[in-house]
Amino acid sequence: MTTDPSITAAYEACRRLQRRHDPTYYWATRRLPEAIRPATHALYGYVRTADEIVDGPSRPPTAEARRAALDAWEQELTRGRAGARSHPVVGALVDAGERHRLPLDELGIYMQSMRTDCGPVRIASDDELDSYMDGSAGSVGRIMAALLGVPKRFHADFGRLGQAFQLTNFIRDVSEDWEMDRIYLPGVDDLRAPGLREAVLRQIARARALFAVAEPAIAAAPASMRSGIRLAVAAYLRILDRAEATGGDVLGRRIGVRARDVPAILAAGRR
Repeated sequence: MTTDPSITAAYEACRRLQRRHDPTYYWATRRLPEAIRPATHALYGYVRTADEIVDGPSRPPTAEARRAALDAWEQELTRGRAGARSHPVVGALVDAGERHRLPLDELGIYMQSMRTDCGPVRIASDDELDSYMDGSAGSVGRIMAALLGVPKRFHADFGRLGQAFQLTNFIRDVSEDWEMDRIYLPGVDDLRAPGLREAVLRQIARARALFAVAEPAIAAAPASMRSGIRLAVAAYLRILDRAEATGGDVLGRRIGVRARDVPAILAAGRR
């Protein structure tokens, strides 16, 4: 990859960050070819750091301070891409961007969605939710499409795959997001009000539709890449299965992937 020990160390720091915070995605990344794993870790490291600014235990205390910290983090990437000395995570991402010709400009709309999360969140419509997810996850999906060698005509559908992952996370994390004064389910203002189950079930159907739309893009990815992608998709579809089995009653329930799900998920990843 590189003979620069500082860049090697930066990639390793991003790898550890991904393994600690998102083991499901980490093990899906391990199914990708070795040559592109470091770039995947680096992209994760950048967006995870932004997420920590918004949600982490050491986040700035006010919405204004969080937005200012996001501005500084975005400027750090601008400086790094201009050749200035930068944060190690940014150094790894800039190296990956140059090495793999990644469309890092996409991260501008990612940061816009992160700024939305700095204060209370209420989503009024599916269109508003889709716009948010196009920034928060669609942008990352399109960057990953370039990294994975997916034909350019399928990059938009890879963005929709990113949105499917994001929407599944929102369904899984309803209670956790509520504790942060955020509700991403359109038209729901208070989780204690009637209609939550119906809203959850409707978004489950929308998430499944997004996964289905992305299937031709997954099939168009190089064969060496498909196993890791399908592994991640299988894990997230299992979350949707479990949420649907509750009838949309996701409050106070753990609907994430469980140990007993792993064999079936691994089998799906080998398709």
